[in-house]
Amino acid sequence: MKRISLMVVLSVFVTAAFPACARDQSLTSEDGAIRVDSIADGLAHPWGLAFLPDGRMLVTERPGRLRLVSNEGKISEPVAGVPDVDPRGQGGLLDVAVDPDFSSNGLVYVSYAEAGDGGASTAVARGRLTDSALENVEVIFRQEPKVGGSNHFGSRLVFAPDGTLFVTLGERFKFEPAQDNANHLGTVVRINPDGSVPPDNPFVDTPGALPEIWSFGHRNVQGAAIDPASGALWTIEFGPRDGDELNKPEAGRNYGWPLVSWGKHYSGEDTPDPPTRPDLADAAYHWVPAISPSGMSFYDGALFPAWRGDLLIGGLSSQALVRLDMENGRVTREERIDIGDRVRNVRQGPDGAVYLLIDSSDGEILRLTPANGGNP
Repeated sequence: MKRISLMVVLSVFVTAAFPACARDQSLTSEDGAIRVDSIADGLAHPWGLAFLPDGRMLVTERPGRLRLVSNEGKISEPVAGVPDVDPRGQGGLLDVAVDPDFSSNGLVYVSYAEAGDGGASTAVARGRLTDSALENVEVIFRQEPKVGGSNHFGSRLVFAPDGTLFVTLGERFKFEPAQDNANHLGTVVRINPDGSVPPDNPFVDTPGALPEIWSFGHRNVQGAAIDPASGALWTIEFGPRDGDELNKPEAGRNYGWPLVSWGKHYSGEDTPDPPTRPDLADAAYHWVPAISPSGMSFYDGALFPAWRGDLLIGGLSSQALVRLDMENGRVTREERIDIGDRVRNVRQGPDGAVYLLIDSSDGEILRLTPANGGNP
C-alpha cells in the first residue's frame, strides 16, 4: 500500500510559464514537495473542465458562460452559442465534455439546468466548437420530468470506451422518485452521442421504464470517471447528512436512495443502513462525516507515479483533494490533501499534472506538479 502524508506549507512562486494569480503554495510529503500554481483566476463558480487535443481547457461557469483557457492561463471571452441556463440554486451551466472524435468532428457537450413547464431539469446539448462559438447546437437529452426547486441537478458527462455517454442526474431533492425508473430523477443514464438509446441498455425492453436509464436509486451524483484500467464507470454522490458514497454503477442496479443511506435525513431522522437491504446495491466506500464530493478522476499519468491507479476527488465542505488508493477495484487507503478552498472538480491534464477547479465567485484553476520533477 502506498503511503503519502501531505500537509500544506505556504510559499510563493512566480514563473514565466503562468501568470501571477491569487495563490501559490506547495504541498510537502514524505517523498518530496508538490508545487501548486494558480494558472487562472477570476472565474465565477467554475464547475466543469475538459482538455482539448491542443492542451487548451474548456471551463464552465455556473452563471452560464463557457470559456477557453490557454496553456498560459489566458481566459477567453465567453464562447457564444451556449444554451440558456437556469442559474438558480445549484443550477446553471454545469459540466463540459469533448467528443472522443473531436479532432475530426469538433463536437463539445455541455450539461446545464434548463427551465421549462413544471420547473427545471438537467439537459445535455452539443455543438461544434469554433474559435469563439458553439455552432449547430442541439439538445440531445432532457431529464424528465421538470420539477420545482433548485437543488440536485447532478451532473457529470463521461464517455465510455465504447463511445456511449454517461450522464449523472440528481433526484432534484424529491426523494421517492429516485426509486421509480419511469422518470430520470436520481439516475445515471447512458445514451449515444446523438442522444439515441443504446440497444443494450438494461431497461430497453422493460414496460414503463425509461430506456435511457443505466442505474437508479441515486441522490445527487456530481462526480463520475472511467477507470482506465478496466473501463468501468465509477460515480460519487452526496449523502443527506453524512453518508457520501462512492459507487460502481452496474446496469439495472438500484442504489437504494431514499430507502437506505449511510447518512441521516436533515430532520435528524435516521435511515436504515444499506446492509439491511441486501437486495439493494451498497456503496463501494462511504464517508461519515461527509466530505461533500464533486468532480473526480482516475490518475494514470507519469508525473505522480505513486498515484497511478488512484482516484482523486474534489471535496467541497472538506476543502480538500481526496486521494483514494485503489487496488483491484477496492479502496485500501484514503489520503486528504488540505487545499483550504472548495474543490469543485479534479482533472488530469495531458501533461500528467493534476488540475483543480476552486469553486467561488473568484474561482481559480490550480495546477499540481512535483516540485522536484520526480515523485511527490
